[in-house]
Parts: sequence; C-alpha cells; structure tokens
Amino acid sequence: MTNIADEAAHLIAELLTRKYLPRTHPRVKKALSDAELFLAVEQRLAQVGLRWMDNVYADHVTLTLLPAPLAQVLGDAGINANNNLDLPRDAVALLVVVWALIVLPKRERQASRVEADVPQNEMFASSKPLPQTRSVSPVLSYKALLEDYGNQLGKRIRLDANLKLLERHGFIVRAQDDIREGPLLDVLLDYDVLAPRILNGALADVLAREQAQRAEQDNSAATAAIADNLTPN
Repeated sequence: MTNIADEAAHLIAELLTRKYLPRTHPRVKKALSDAELFLAVEQRLAQVGLRWMDNVYADHVTLTLLPAPLAQVLGDAGINANNNLDLPRDAVALLVVVWALIVLPKRERQASRVEADVPQNEMFASSKPLPQTRSVSPVLSYKALLEDYGNQLGKRIRLDANLKLLERHGFIVRAQDDIREGPLLDVLLDYDVLAPRILNGALADVLAREQAQRAEQDNSAATAAIADNLTPN
C-alpha cells in the first residue's frame, strides 16, 4: 500500500511541477492501466481540491480544480469570467478558432480509425492505442490565419501577441509559419460542450468551407497520383 501511495504522490508532484505529462510517460501509462494506482491518485487529488484531466483523443494529461473548490478559489467573478488564465477576449476568440480548425477535424480522423468493438467493461479504454496527434492533427498556416481572421481578431499585432499567450499556456506550438496543436488544446477545452456550439453556431460555415477545401486538395492529390501511374515511362 505504501508503494502505491508513493507512486501516486510522485506522479502528482510531477504533474504539478510540469503542468502536463504525455500519455507515454511511464508513471502516466501505469496509472492508466493500474486501477489501484489510479484510484489512489484520484483520492489524493480530491483531498486538495484537484482532479485528473484525461482525454482518450489527447496525447497529454493534466490537472484542474474540482467544481466546489473552483467556486471557492475563483469566486463568482472568476466563474462568470470567460476564462481563468487572464486571457483577453480576443485571445479567447482566437483560441476557439484554433481549437475548431485543429481539434474538430483531428477528432473526426481519430474516431474514424478507432475500432468499434472496444469492450464495454474495459476500465481504461483510454490506454488503447490511437493514431498519434502529429499524424492526424491539422497544421495551420499563420499567413492563412492572418488573412482569414486577422480583421476580426485584432490584425497582426494583436494576433501575434495572442498567439504567444496561447503558446505560453500550452494550447499551441509554433514553428515559423506553422501552428500545431499544443499539449493542452484537446485536454482543457471540453469537446462535448464546445463542439455542438461551434458546429451549429457562428463557425459552422467556416468549418464547412475548410472541409470542402481539404476534400478538394485530397481529390487533386489522388487525381495527380492516378495520372502519374497512367503516364507511360
């Protein structure tokens, strides 16, 4: 029992220190496959008002406040605010746009590759292998983002500042012109709550246009491949 308690303490300490850990981390993998250890982690977290945040479609895990401590710590102003990371409103808007353009198509690609016969009694189905984020997560172009949403999101100066904020908080990763999914983008934002609002709301037309463009690109690539195969040597 002492060993389980120590392992739980070490995992929690590392999560608190690093803010998030990959699912491939040895302690995380063990917690996701060992019911006794996972229960010990949950119980110890609950004692200090925290809970484990995990998502079968995300590559990382993190911690967040339980609902009751959340209300006590942040108060009514914090609960009613648009976020508790002190992100300005245009940064929150940018976060939602980035989430919609990256996570929604990624989730669709992941779900289409997941086996439908996962046993219902499998306690830790989240440990079942899924396509890695890098292989199915779209990469956004900074230039395209600026061109398509710059006017609505404060133009270049505000967009650049807010992208730095999102990167600092682990929502995105940037490499020159590329904007990729960060470790917390698909963990801290609630898909079940956010997806219906986006798919049926203001971004529905935008997402439909993006999907049509991706389909056109895929069709063009397939046509080119067929043409290459038919071309005589």
